[in-house]
Amino acid sequence: MTESNPSDAVSWTPEAEAKLKEIPFFVRPAARRKIEQMVRESGATTITLEVYEQAKAKFG
Repeated sequence: MTESNPSDAVSWTPEAEAKLKEIPFFVRPAARRKIEQMVRESGATTITLEVYEQAKAKFG
């Protein structure tokens, strides 16, 4: 069993979570992973509405 590294933890603001819920349920898990990966690679730890919008623009 693999434990997640706490330094890899990404948190979502309520506004960003609400926007994520607008994505169809069948693609939402993939979208969440892609956005979280983008945020980790940038060195950030929080997904805000602004970050969500940037990811949406990047990934379409």
